Amino acid sequence: MSVKGRIFGTVVGAAGLVAAAGAVGIARQNRVIGHRVAGELVAFGELRSPARVVVTDDALDLHVEIDEPEDFGGVPATEDDLTVVFVHGYALNLDCWHFQRAAYRGQVRTVFYDQRSHGRSPRSSEERCTIEQLGHDLRRVIEDTVPGRCVVIGHSMGGMSVMSLAQHHPELFGDTVVGAALISTSAGGLDPGRVLFPMLPLGMGGRFMARAVRTLDLGHRVVDLARSWGHAVADVLTDRYAFGDDVPASHVEFVYSMLAATPFAVVADFYPAFATLDHADHLEPLGRVPTSVICGTADKITSVSHSRELHSRIPGSSLLECEGAGHMVLLERHKEVTAELDDLLSLAQGQGLP
Repeated sequence: MSVKGRIFGTVVGAAGLVAAAGAVGIARQNRVIGHRVAGELVAFGELRSPARVVVTDDALDLHVEIDEPEDFGGVPATEDDLTVVFVHGYALNLDCWHFQRAAYRGQVRTVFYDQRSHGRSPRSSEERCTIEQLGHDLRRVIEDTVPGRCVVIGHSMGGMSVMSLAQHHPELFGDTVVGAALISTSAGGLDPGRVLFPMLPLGMGGRFMARAVRTLDLGHRVVDLARSWGHAVADVLTDRYAFGDDVPASHVEFVYSMLAATPFAVVADFYPAFATLDHADHLEPLGRVPTSVICGTADKITSVSHSRELHSRIPGSSLLECEGAGHMVLLERHKEVTAELDDLLSLAQGQGLP
């Protein structure tokens, strides 16, 4: 963990809480503190709420689940309360937020959805598999599921969706969107080949495979079969590229199951978006609200340098570096990540209120 980042977040968080107290009174300044071990009490993939649909601009039905506080022993949310919208990453699905979802159940209203072509959401046309479109999708999710103010939290490609929202819908930031978290993500300058690990068949990767993505896509059913044959190798690659330190085998298998459930055709559809990604000059809206940048120092997919660059470009942002953690820091160091999100939600509670 970055000591500098933690101190910065704590100081700013304290100042934000004081401001919130003056704005909304003692009753509204209670900190949200997630139950950080709750996710360890339930198996991966078993946290569910009734399915809902959000229709995108191009008439795609996104799979959405909302955890209402009162459904899990909490006080019913009002329009003055925050909604927290979680946006998952490339080749994953909403289940990846397992620990954060468990931590906040019954305490805060949370929204989870599968991005287009991922999880339980239907396949998108190839031409709509862009980061710009993902930002528009996030706007539709907010419009349909958030009655008042929200905090948006994105991991990897989900963080890019949040940055796309800031670029294409900046008017939302400050009134509707009152906080953001960018986890293991980048505003641009990625090596696209690295983004594919560990999603390639039988452990093949590097520059050759990066150039050959489209060729592989022509035979994507064979690639999917090869991925299933190479389960043992893929487990090793998932462990190596998704995590930094040793993690329980169940964590590796959980991430692999999400990757394996994503057809290679979907992987190929989104791949070009990473090569052209460039949000670096469109981050200003994120500087209007409390923003937390979170990463692992051993991230082999979006290296820590990308998070440091985001932190330097977003005025007032906090930076949490989890020493030795990898790309799936939200699983690997879930207690640290949830603690950082606690601080972010506390800051955001006083935003946008008279």
